[in-house]
Amino acid sequence: MAADTKGQRVRSLPLSNEEVESRFRSVTLAQFLAELPDELTILHDANLQARLRWVEPSELADPTPYLMDGEFVLTAGLPLLGEGGTADAIDAYVERLAGAKVCALGFGLTPYHHEVPPALAASCRRHGLTLVEVPPTVPFAAIGLQFAQLLESDSAKVFRQLAETNRMLMRSVLSPRPDQEVLGTLVQRVPCWAVLVGADGKVRARAGSNPADVVTLGPLLQRLFSGSGPRVELDSYPSPGSESVVGHPLRSTRDVNLGALVIGSAERLSPAHNNIVSSAVGLLELLSRQRTSGSLAPSQLATALLLHPETLATGTAREVSAAKDLLAQSLGSTRSAPMRVVQGVNVDAPQWRSSDSPVRELLQWRRIFDTKLVEITEYGFAAVTRLKVDDAAVAEAQRLGWRLVIGDPVELNSLPAAYQRVGALRARARATAETLRVDSVTWSVTGLLGREAGAMLAGQVLAPLLEPERQDALLDVLRGWLAQNGNWDATAKALGLHRNSVRRQIGVVAELLDRDLNDAQTRADLWIALQYSPPAP
Repeated sequence: MAADTKGQRVRSLPLSNEEVESRFRSVTLAQFLAELPDELTILHDANLQARLRWVEPSELADPTPYLMDGEFVLTAGLPLLGEGGTADAIDAYVERLAGAKVCALGFGLTPYHHEVPPALAASCRRHGLTLVEVPPTVPFAAIGLQFAQLLESDSAKVFRQLAETNRMLMRSVLSPRPDQEVLGTLVQRVPCWAVLVGADGKVRARAGSNPADVVTLGPLLQRLFSGSGPRVELDSYPSPGSESVVGHPLRSTRDVNLGALVIGSAERLSPAHNNIVSSAVGLLELLSRQRTSGSLAPSQLATALLLHPETLATGTAREVSAAKDLLAQSLGSTRSAPMRVVQGVNVDAPQWRSSDSPVRELLQWRRIFDTKLVEITEYGFAAVTRLKVDDAAVAEAQRLGWRLVIGDPVELNSLPAAYQRVGALRARARATAETLRVDSVTWSVTGLLGREAGAMLAGQVLAPLLEPERQDALLDVLRGWLAQNGNWDATAKALGLHRNSVRRQIGVVAELLDRDLNDAQTRADLWIALQYSPPAP
């Protein structure tokens, strides 16, 4: 919009990136005027990008004692009647408004004036005050209501943007490089640069344009690391985009300095942006705690068993007791509760399987099984838990596309054997797409082999007998003969055949299979294979 253009109409304009960013922080006069009816006319444009704080109707000759800076004052011109209508009085009136940092003056036509006094327009140009003509068709109350609605919608937009930013920050934490991703998200949503420094003073990650180097940050970091409790340190550097620099400490639960996040910007950040920075500080602090002071028990347990794998088998009573204490802390339970090994296999496309980082999966299984002892494997995952793994946990895993094999309750020394028993049922769980419990399974070769592997075995071992013209007779005779442990008379009686007929057909089977049917291993292989090759209908 051109300045000092009589008759210029208020209209909506496409918002630039700068305007969108400013709207994220507060409402400008231009944004407000764009929402008003077209009947309003800008008589003088002093600064349409000025921040607008409120709309205030006033017919006082001097309303400034009751005004905040950045207000849009509305008047019907009552103070400009009589002696107040002289050029000097009008100029003094406008000068007072400009001195009070009024954002704009809206002059309403009727009932006192039918046009904007020329002296008022000249004075507004002289003192740099935006002047807007308000026709009789637009009540002052409607202008105030429109501003209230704009503030409300702008606040809702800010809350939506904050919620989306927080979701982005949470996704960043689950990435392979969480520190760098959190900083990248931060500078994407906040006009700043960011530097993450470890407790050793070395830069762990940086993002944004022209971030300060660690040498420049030295004095600020020294002040930050020498303090205690919740705090920030402020500074300013001559380079562009570093006029306002704020350092945030990353602290442990015992108030130990774990590092620092330093933010630099061209100007002080808005409250909404500071809210985003606070969220980032909290997440980076959590990551730092996890790397150092968080979840100590699993790391201690892993270190002890890696360096002394014989502890559980041949360790002293004190060493075994210490391992049990660490295990209990890792499982979030008492030492007396038995443990279960749980393995999971994927049968459907998991809803949240990550291709680049196991963090999300680990956190999910930790939550479901209430344990820190989770391993991501090539077949899925394995976990050690104190839970009985009830139907609710099973249903949640199955909803996510997984089937479980749930081990029987064991003590510490029996965990390896329990893991083997669970692993033996894994193929069957995948083949049947069913969740299995070790203590509810009938243990047999066929039960452990599973449908898929059994069908493959039958196809290989019995292939010569599966041709249609041979299947009915030969398979039935072989099945009956093996069931009677190779007894000719018992087989003939069971099948209703002559003894010699049984001998002849078994001979044909041995010839087709090219195997010695008197061999115990051969008989065992054939019997198992027959379990997966039922009689033809």
